[in-house]
Amino acid sequence: MRASVQEIVFDCADPAALVRFWAELLGGAPVDRSGDWSYVDPPGFVRLAFQRVPEGKAVKNRVHLDLEVPDPGQAADETLPLGASRVGDLVKDEQGAFQVMRDPEGNEFCFVTG
Repeated sequence: MRASVQEIVFDCADPAALVRFWAELLGGAPVDRSGDWSYVDPPGFVRLAFQRVPEGKAVKNRVHLDLEVPDPGQAADETLPLGASRVGDLVKDEQGAFQVMRDPEGNEFCFVTG
């Protein structure tokens, strides 16, 4: 059996706020299906959905998104006003560069080149 990815779901405290962050970052219109469930369909990517859960985020994500950008440092700077935060410094090597980030609820993602 083969399956296909329908959507990637993030557990969160505030689906309506978090979907707006990701919609601003990746494009697409945020949709609030209920107070506990929101989603966005970014152009050229699978749906991202956000579901309310009672518990807070306690540890590092086991899975994260790598978002390709021309300049990870500049992308990080532009995302800070949206509520993102940097994790550590920009890393550069012969393969490219990456900057680890957190969304407003602490979910890690990376801006990458290469």
